[in-house]
Amino acid sequence: MAWVWLGLAAVFEVIFALAMKASNGFTKPVPTLVVAVAAGFGLWFLSIAMRTLPVGVAYPVWVGLGAVGAVAFGAILFGEQISPLKIASVAAIVAGVAGLKIASGS
Repeated sequence: MAWVWLGLAAVFEVIFALAMKASNGFTKPVPTLVVAVAAGFGLWFLSIAMRTLPVGVAYPVWVGLGAVGAVAFGAILFGEQISPLKIASVAAIVAGVAGLKIASGS
């Protein structure tokens, strides 16, 4: 179940990052509110996952999945460029996240 909580935390991490961009430096009220709510839920779900997962697994996986989601949705929603180097870098993050999942033994 900890991995489900961690997955939810990662979803809110992506929402947080995208809303941060959309808030335009906290000058737009609705995206700014979404930043605060998503950050709160993301940290809450991460803390629940960390009840059983080690911090050396949970936190890097949360950050890694958040980064991958931010790259993907940044391209889709904000038209950010995807270069071959960016794709390779995302692949390295995914490999690292998978390695941490395997290393955790759960």
